[in-house]
Amino acid sequence: MRILVINSGSSSIKFSVFDSGPAGSASEPHLLLDGELSGIGGPNASLKLRGSDIADPAAQKSKVQIRTPVEALALVLNAVTQSQTPSIDAVGYRVVHPGAKLDRHQRITPEVVADMEAAAIFAPLHDPAVITIIREGMARFPGIAHYACFDTVFHQTMPQEASTYPIPREYREQGARRYGFHGLSCESIVRQLRTEAIEFPKHLVIAHLGSGCSVTALIDGRSVDTSMGLTPTGGIVMGTRPGDLDPGLVLYFLRQQKAEAKDAIAAVEAMLNHSSGMVALSGMENDMKAVRAAAIAGDVQAQLAVKVFTRSVTKAIGGFCWLMRALDAIVFSGGIGEHDAATRAEILSNLQCLGIAIDASLNEGSGSGIRRINASDSEKAVFVVPAQENLMIAVHVDQMARSGI
Repeated sequence: MRILVINSGSSSIKFSVFDSGPAGSASEPHLLLDGELSGIGGPNASLKLRGSDIADPAAQKSKVQIRTPVEALALVLNAVTQSQTPSIDAVGYRVVHPGAKLDRHQRITPEVVADMEAAAIFAPLHDPAVITIIREGMARFPGIAHYACFDTVFHQTMPQEASTYPIPREYREQGARRYGFHGLSCESIVRQLRTEAIEFPKHLVIAHLGSGCSVTALIDGRSVDTSMGLTPTGGIVMGTRPGDLDPGLVLYFLRQQKAEAKDAIAAVEAMLNHSSGMVALSGMENDMKAVRAAAIAGDVQAQLAVKVFTRSVTKAIGGFCWLMRALDAIVFSGGIGEHDAATRAEILSNLQCLGIAIDASLNEGSGSGIRRINASDSEKAVFVVPAQENLMIAVHVDQMARSGI
């Protein structure tokens, strides 16, 4: 069975085609085609394709102008169908927020789409675009099954005291609670660690650090708490999002707006999602590599941005260690977590009181797959593990399809 995975973000679409083998087989889905369309909505969007099934090697990387999710998906699907990849049998989509009604990965029906539309109020940066993409995808492939995989499902193991906000009951009954995100990434990390010839860490912290960032505490591979809450805007500092703020500060922002209520809310929402976090502190684009280079060159704004960011991650990891009353391992993942050795070193240098020591040569090295970067005398293990969200979606889609869902 060939599975197309669509993993869309606020300004990008990552996509993959997997083959899970014939009916009755128990083989792992293997990758046929992989790609990413980034910079959607900007003047210099970029399409990259990887895989042995690309008919035209010149198409492996190209610049395009894409303004809308519909245009973006059309380009992605054209790239997929023009490759040598066999016909698609099922499509799986990453959906950030399911809302209060949808509590599991499932096949998409008109009722599921309606529930997702109702949930878009919780994730206006992500969900409206993916709903549009789902509608277009179903129109493009009308004769096959389409599935939604939600980023929150992994965190449903959190205890009630972790997911409940201290707010009036009426809002809690409407679904206002802490959901947590990056669940597919966390699940893929747990899955990879379980395949290693190591003792699986009972008390584990995962730091998924990219444009969006979160820290998750796990006991026996199950989420018990995570930094993000009702939306992906909360938690630790991120590329364009501030993380947790004093609620009074948000009220202050609203009072400063001169527009009518609807426009005032939209302006503050845009500021918190697109113009805060590292870009606000550094005055630069959302590019950690460039911010670090500026900080090394003496840019005080960039230096402050890096310090605020790493401090917030350190606080989250440390807090979860005390919450779990133990720590066996830390995992770094995501674009920054996987590739920025300086960020890892700075975060961990503030956690030496927990018995953590890293090997500088291992930390600054490179490689694919799971890498262990702690020093030999470290009391805790430290890993760098690539997020495999698309593979995780393919695994879920394969399981649901074979179960007749």
